[in-house]
Amino acid sequence: MIGVLMEQQSKALARITSVETAAERTADTTGGEDLAVLAPAAAAALNLLADAVRRGGADQDDIVQALKAAGVHEAFAGVFDAASERVMDATDDPYDFDVRLHADNLAGAAGDVRRAFEWL
Repeated sequence: MIGVLMEQQSKALARITSVETAAERTADTTGGEDLAVLAPAAAAALNLLADAVRRGGADQDDIVQALKAAGVHEAFAGVFDAASERVMDATDDPYDFDVRLHADNLAGAAGDVRRAFEWL
């Protein structure tokens, strides 16, 4: 009976019916606790995507187009942009060289992610 059920299963990896963010689950918490939940979840999602690409039969162009259509590069770059903004918002002196360098490096990483997808 189990063998028959397994043959009838869809070839899709997963179907997402709803998403509950860590921010919604931990709305009453403060600080970096959301990051402790969200960052590993984002990494796990990307690892699942990598596994699907390894097991799938799509060619390189299909994979890149799917990633571009989903906006993966913009989402990833957005994390660096947000971190850069956060660094600048948290400083008392926006002209502090070290702080500005750190923020600029984060913003540069966002640009690098976007440019990487332009080359693909």
